[in-house]
Parts: sequence; C-alpha cells; structure tokens
Amino acid sequence: MAFKLTGGCGCGAVRYELTAPLISAGYCHCTRCQRRTGTAASANGLAEPGSFHILSGEDQLRAWKPEGGWEKWFCADCGSALFSRHPSDPMKVGIRLGGLDSDPGVRPSSRQFLASAVAWEPVPDDGLKRYDGPVGRS
Repeated sequence: MAFKLTGGCGCGAVRYELTAPLISAGYCHCTRCQRRTGTAASANGLAEPGSFHILSGEDQLRAWKPEGGWEKWFCADCGSALFSRHPSDPMKVGIRLGGLDSDPGVRPSSRQFLASAVAWEPVPDDGLKRYDGPVGRS
C-alpha cells in the first residue's frame, strides 16, 4: 500500500496530501511564527521533496512572502496556516502539523530560534535539540 497522509484548512476549502513520510519535525520559536499562529511556537514537519500535493482549493491559497524567509501559505477563507515553501526552491515545503488529519508518524526533535522565544511561556526542558537561530546553527 502506498503512503498517504492528508490534511487541510479549518473550513475544508483547501485539501492536500503527502505521498511520502515527513523527513523531520520541530518547533519554531521565531517572531514570524508567533505572530502568524498566535502561539509561542509553531510545530512543523519537513516534507520529502516532491511529496506534497494540493488536492483542492488551490484558488483559495494565499501567501505572505516575507523578505529573507520562507513563503507562508494559508487559506483565504478561514486563515488556517497550512505550509511554508522555500522562495527559491518550491520543492522544499514545511507542513504545519496541526493541519494534518492523522498522526504524522514523526515527532519534533528540535526547537529553533530560541533567541526569539516569548517570555510568557517557558520553553520546556524536553530534551529536544536547541538552536538560538535556525536548525543547524547555534
């Protein structure tokens, strides 16, 4: 049986699938993720290149394309944050774990941009790898 993981937005206008398991997952504590999600950190999974496909609602997708960062794609109807995409390599896609319909099969293994972590919610001592900036750079 072929791998298939589905997800979508809160109102159902946008649906997508992953045809390969996520490569990794982690929490992002950057200010952009905080403001985009309204939370202290965003849980994201990195998709295998070429495995992410929009099934329906492509016309409802909108993007915030910040300078120096990944494009943040969301549903125009309900505002659900769905995925991010590298601006110069659209095969690099980060999936918002909260938009998946079922267990992604991967668990967060890191926390990035801890230098931007909010003061009002302490970062748990959970044993995950920690980075002051992006993953791979301390």
